[in-house]
Amino acid sequence: MPNSDLLPSPLSKINENQPALEAAIMELTNWVEQWGRFQAGTDLGNRLTLIKHHAGSLELELTRIRLTHIQTPQIWALS
Repeated sequence: MPNSDLLPSPLSKINENQPALEAAIMELTNWVEQWGRFQAGTDLGNRLTLIKHHAGSLELELTRIRLTHIQTPQIWALS
């Protein structure tokens, strides 16, 4: 199996975890702000925005890899 076949699987798993990470950070942000730590809440919110941005980039890259993989025929050498 070529190495390019191994790449989409781990990236897909990372991408599947994005919503759970976003939810956890949002809950943590709300909890921190309830305790009056508004600067920490703002910092967490900024990190959450970054995670969401990266999730979109990751999804686009996964799509590109999958399309490239489908369109590129694999040539197997018989030995």
